[in-house]
Amino acid sequence: MRNQLEKAEAFRALHARPGAFIIPNPWDAGTAKLLAAMGFEALATTSLGLANTLGRVTVSLDAIIENARAIAEATDLPVSVDLENCGAHDSRAAATAITRTAEAGAVGGSIEDFTGDRDKPIYDFSLAVERVQAAVEAARKLPFPFTLTARAENFLHGRKDLDDTIKRLQAFEAAGADVLYSPGLYDIGTIRTVVSSVGKPFNLVMGFADPTLTLQQLAEAGVKRISVGGAMERYALAAFLRCAREMKDKGAFTYVRDMAPIAEIRAAFG
Repeated sequence: MRNQLEKAEAFRALHARPGAFIIPNPWDAGTAKLLAAMGFEALATTSLGLANTLGRVTVSLDAIIENARAIAEATDLPVSVDLENCGAHDSRAAATAITRTAEAGAVGGSIEDFTGDRDKPIYDFSLAVERVQAAVEAARKLPFPFTLTARAENFLHGRKDLDDTIKRLQAFEAAGADVLYSPGLYDIGTIRTVVSSVGKPFNLVMGFADPTLTLQQLAEAGVKRISVGGAMERYALAAFLRCAREMKDKGAFTYVRDMAPIAEIRAAFG
């Protein structure tokens, strides 16, 4: 097994090499092991996927970090953690989430400017930048190169202001973030505009982008890292609901024909 420093360096190397890479989002140790067995090179957690598995609309920072610990311990792959707003509005308090994430075994994590308040969803610009600066300071104190991702959440929360989104990403870059991320971008033109406005690696989440886009197209547009957020977990829930509806509405069980092969699962888990 690689130690944390080796995982961190491997994760940084993925961001430095030519082209784009896919970082899928497991929601527990089992799905992490399945993805690792398929040959993916890094993993990212999903707070939405975790909340769904717990039967909740929201999830606490403590739960996010414990889930990250389980996923980080499940495989030899680098893990980056979806920390939402890092569990606090105050910059210094939010930055402690970075230290806790490292202690859980992860080598990367994100801080976003979504407040958690639907009435006022986005932090004021100055506070958003201050929070990233504090997170960067916490990350640089760690004994390995922690990859900090800064997220501008405008498009995900009804504020489709491209200029403000770019302004925020550029400020986050200047504050020292290693990766930049703006969920909710859909078309390749907008994606290309945003990516070309910054100098750090850009993460695109495909759960909200045009699903016809390919790895090659996104790489050509300058995207470095491609995640899927809670999309795979929601797809799994869709399959679960189809099975349940077939039993409830039809009294039938034909879905068993499409079960994952137990041998493949055991091979990954073994």
